[in-house]
Amino acid sequence: MDGFLVVDKPAGMTSHDVVARVRRILGQKKVGHTGTLDPFATGVLPVALGEGTKAIPFLDESRKEYHAVMRLGEETDTQDLTGQVISRGDWRQLTPDGIDAVARLFVGPISQVPPMFSALKRDGIPLYKLARQGAEVERQPRNIEIFSLVLQRTELPDVAFSVVCSRGTYVRTLAADMGGRLGCGAHLRELRRIRSGPFAIENAVTIEQLADAAASDKVQALVVSPLAALSPLPELLLRERGVAKVGNGIVPDAGDLESGGDMALSGGRVRLSRSGRLVAVAEAAVVNDGRHVQIQRLLRVFH
Repeated sequence: MDGFLVVDKPAGMTSHDVVARVRRILGQKKVGHTGTLDPFATGVLPVALGEGTKAIPFLDESRKEYHAVMRLGEETDTQDLTGQVISRGDWRQLTPDGIDAVARLFVGPISQVPPMFSALKRDGIPLYKLARQGAEVERQPRNIEIFSLVLQRTELPDVAFSVVCSRGTYVRTLAADMGGRLGCGAHLRELRRIRSGPFAIENAVTIEQLADAAASDKVQALVVSPLAALSPLPELLLRERGVAKVGNGIVPDAGDLESGGDMALSGGRVRLSRSGRLVAVAEAAVVNDGRHVQIQRLLRVFH
């Protein structure tokens, strides 16, 4: 089985745990995931199957959407509810309008320091392992972007919000930073991912639903094909001889294409397909004064 499953990850499981469960349910060895979720978080976890694992580097997951709840007045060492409270502040003077005004300051391109409790590595050691030993190392700020940040419900000291952000954003750090700006501290109580690139919660299945589908031989209907998962990339249709060439690692020429000679393309990656199946991801460029597309090199071939 090849492609992607959109799993609705439950709280209390790591992303690796989900992959292990999917592997057991489907009896398939080649399984991976993209877009790690913290154990306390729930929601969209794209799980790659078979040839889908080859497509992971080409996915457009530049935008992610979350629903979250932060608690004001308590800062924790992990920036979420799983950690130890390290400071408390007074939130009682805050108003919904004042909180909203601070939240708006975080919309747009911002700089964010990754948390110590993260999978980022220093000298090959994950930061969370160093954090558990009581160590703290300097982390370089990273440029991220908050496309939208909307307060959904304010029931102090809890504030529910939705956020659309760039890849690499730590929502718990966003909550902690907002708490810092408000002067009372904050940590994340709930986090649910609603969308990760092309994968949405509307198409997600729980572990239990997947197990039921496997028992009734209906899993294939849940799988997003590699061709569909990479739909943001322009598609070029190959002739049979083009498929044969690509299978042998040979770059196809214009005569190997059924379509795409006059497509609008500024250059970059494209999908090469045949009969609804992804054959390869390639690098292409426009030639002949913008009238034709030329495949320059194959980036990944799918079998």
